[in-house]
Amino acid sequence: MAVLVTRPSPDDETTAEALRARGFDVLRAPMLRFEPVPFQDDADASYGAIIVTSANALRAIASHLADSRLLTLPLFAVGENTAATAREAGFAEVIASKGDAGALRDLVLAGAKSKQLKKSSPILYLAGADLARDLAGELGEKGFTVVTQTTYRMVPAPSLAREICDAFVADEVEAVLHYSRRSARAFLEAARSGGVEISALALPQCCISAAVAAVLRDAGASQVTQAASPDENALFEALARALQSRPKS
Repeated sequence: MAVLVTRPSPDDETTAEALRARGFDVLRAPMLRFEPVPFQDDADASYGAIIVTSANALRAIASHLADSRLLTLPLFAVGENTAATAREAGFAEVIASKGDAGALRDLVLAGAKSKQLKKSSPILYLAGADLARDLAGELGEKGFTVVTQTTYRMVPAPSLAREICDAFVADEVEAVLHYSRRSARAFLEAARSGGVEISALALPQCCISAAVAAVLRDAGASQVTQAASPDENALFEALARALQSRPKS
């Protein structure tokens, strides 16, 4: 029996390694595909800081960062995974929030209060094409000027691989992990297209947030568990709870 990871590559392999270290067998079915968007830094813009809500935003512009002035700016990142990617890219001053984009917003507000950054200087938001919340708008309401640059998009996978469908049919999947609303919706569409929707939704669906869990519940999943906080360790704890409470056949 295996846990199905729907997280996009390359993060899906990091998750798979962590699960294997915990004794799980793993199947991977990335439900979103990463595509960089052409990026050009505005040399005339004088930014005071950078905010990033996904490591993909940095991966998308990696080739533009060598000797870039952006590397000298403080970078506020969602979570340690994104922060680690920023440090690997060459950013010297990286401040990581514990949690989601809301926690990142609060971190930026705290940075302004402590004079770590100036409210008068624009903030560069390196973002994806589809945003779960209006972080720029929320900061704008607090008096910040936020310049949003889209650096990547995530394209839904149209189908599940044959071996994944076969695993559902053979009852070889014990739970499914979901990391975003978009990937959850893509998974539902792909399961429906592959004729395994009923089998898939009968399994524990472990979700990183309440918003993601709502997508699965609305689709009819009967065993939906959400992480206590929006991070992977909490998601793994939710997985353990779900499997412990699963009815024995």
